[in-house]
Amino acid sequence: MTLVAPAVAERFRPGQFVALAVGGEHTSRLRRRCFAVYEVKSDYGGSVEFVFSARDAGTRWLAGRRARDSVDVIGPLGRPFPLPRDPVRCLLVAGGHGGAALFSLADALRRRDCQVHFVLGGADAAHVFGARSAKRVGDTATVITEDGSRGLRGSVGDVLPRVIEGTGAEVVYACGPVATLRSVTAIAADYGIPSQVSVEEFLQENGACGVGLCMTCVLPLIGDDGVTRMVRACADGPVLRGERVRWNDIGTIPLDALGAPRALHLSEGTAEGGEAW
Repeated sequence: MTLVAPAVAERFRPGQFVALAVGGEHTSRLRRRCFAVYEVKSDYGGSVEFVFSARDAGTRWLAGRRARDSVDVIGPLGRPFPLPRDPVRCLLVAGGHGGAALFSLADALRRRDCQVHFVLGGADAAHVFGARSAKRVGDTATVITEDGSRGLRGSVGDVLPRVIEGTGAEVVYACGPVATLRSVTAIAADYGIPSQVSVEEFLQENGACGVGLCMTCVLPLIGDDGVTRMVRACADGPVLRGERVRWNDIGTIPLDALGAPRALHLSEGTAEGGEAW
């Protein structure tokens, strides 16, 4: 979908997202939807493009909008991808249509004379986004599908070590489902490569406001001091350092996280005076 939104386009940096109200007269009953920006253009004074699936009442309503319809949008929101100061070899990894966020990043990296290599994965050919664009923009582009209907057969994790070794990648950027980001982060760490990941798909599934108020998109992150804190995917992300995210604890509040509720464990016996611990 393309929106004419010059103020958003002017301020946008790769990795940021927009939040749209959906449902028309019923919008107060439905949460906002958050979408990573695919591309911004100067056409018509400033347009913003994003990609989404029509899979619920809100996104189906959005898919039904036509030219000259108005929508309520706020943005750009969130923390963008950090860009390298000097030219480096960059590996951009995507799972499904979440890869849309990587193409504006690729343009920005190119302007800094960085090499850009793509790995695009999906369940099947229909769920791989931007394969042709990646081959046009990138130095290399590897496509992989679980059913083998396009490119190599397997998962992103299967091919990633080979691509890292073949390209000499020095930094990894990734977007997609949590399972893909977990795998990419672990492999990058094995090679001693920093990873910057966008949890935009997690935000799509869990976020309700896009501006950090609702606290529905929190996940555990290890800080510079080694302490785990619950951060908001929208306001503190969606771009995070992959090795700092506690991927296996997403969906929970770890007991060692700062401010986590302390469980009171009952011992087999009782304390002196007859009160249970």
